[in-house]
Amino acid sequence: MVITGRAAALTALGVVPLLLAPSGLTILAWVLLVVVLCTLDGLLAAAPGSLAVSRSVPGAVRLGEPTRCTLTVGAGDRRVRGVVRDAWPPSAGATADRHRLALPAHETRRFSTTLVPTRRGERIADLVTVRTFGPLGLAGRQQSRELPAKVRVLPEFAARTHLPSRIQRLREIDGRTATNVRGQGTEFDSLREYVPGDDVRSIDWRATARRADVVVRTWRPERDRRVVVVADTGRSSATRVGAGPRLEASIEAALLLGTLAGRAGDRVDFIAYDTHLRSAVTRASGKDVLSPLARATSTIEPALVETDWRAIAAEIRARVSQRSLVVLLTSIDPAVAHSGLLPVVGSLTARHQVVVASVADPPLGRPDDGRPWTSDDVYDAAASARVALERDGIAELLRLQGAEVVDSDPDALAPTLSDRYLALKAAGRL
Repeated sequence: MVITGRAAALTALGVVPLLLAPSGLTILAWVLLVVVLCTLDGLLAAAPGSLAVSRSVPGAVRLGEPTRCTLTVGAGDRRVRGVVRDAWPPSAGATADRHRLALPAHETRRFSTTLVPTRRGERIADLVTVRTFGPLGLAGRQQSRELPAKVRVLPEFAARTHLPSRIQRLREIDGRTATNVRGQGTEFDSLREYVPGDDVRSIDWRATARRADVVVRTWRPERDRRVVVVADTGRSSATRVGAGPRLEASIEAALLLGTLAGRAGDRVDFIAYDTHLRSAVTRASGKDVLSPLARATSTIEPALVETDWRAIAAEIRARVSQRSLVVLLTSIDPAVAHSGLLPVVGSLTARHQVVVASVADPPLGRPDDGRPWTSDDVYDAAASARVALERDGIAELLRLQGAEVVDSDPDALAPTLSDRYLALKAAGRL
């Protein structure tokens, strides 16, 4: 049985006057009277178990966007007065999770709890608690139930604002503006008449012999290529850069690049790996790439372990045999690169076009605003300059092994990586 605040108020209402003006009615008698009233009121309250309660939630929601959880409560043979609580963990962002019950017999009502999640992953609902009150509202009954429910919170994908402009550039590259120069990743498109400025190597002599005019071949970027995006979920991905961990910027970059590659007609594989496979997407293509990528990246979290790059290389070899674009979303910090990344990149570039994408660390030194520098400012600036030189050295070593390097701020990583993909595609290197 549950005692309400109204019972405590009733007790105080009688005890205080008795203390101020003692009479024949003792304080103990008044308290006993209140106890009896509370007991009777609790016995007259409807049993929480007589209510039919169900919970329904949407399957998925994007991070930061609101959604609703709906409780359906049905009364039995008696009128019900009380409160129902729809409990969720704090990261689900539940607001107004307590709802007043005033149900006539045999009626059903729906109550909505707004959820605004603050973290990716699966948010699992807690208990649903029903508390019913008696006619006087002094006491009641309470019961908690397990009604399993969960909401998958997908990544925010703030980088989607860059998608329309990249799709427009893709259209300019793909077919609609055919090129005369054949690259490694281009295929034959059509024949047209020669105009001054065309590359003479594109002249089709057989077609020219059959016509009165000189004819050249045009080429377009090859479609149906493989793009393998690897997200490093080892300890380096847990480092906070800017507003969040490095992994969050990697996820944004993977979503934008994967969606763009799908629009380009390429097949996309995604791998989240540290010491073992955390999540994967295989051969997604077309306009439906975003959905499986968002689900695959929604539950991955940084692991405080050293990434096994040899295992990642083996995983890539097992997935693709043809020449592909392999994008490694990791850190180019010296400690990370020397521990396993550099020895593996050489073997990958021998068979694939490799792009290493990393989130740049913000500078430690303060801007020169005219104020005198302290010794701490000098040390911070020197440390920042040394880190920058070391990262530049690692980037140069990666380039010497044949890899492309993208090192950008967290907000710029996704669009910069997509621009590099478009540049490779336009140059016929995919």
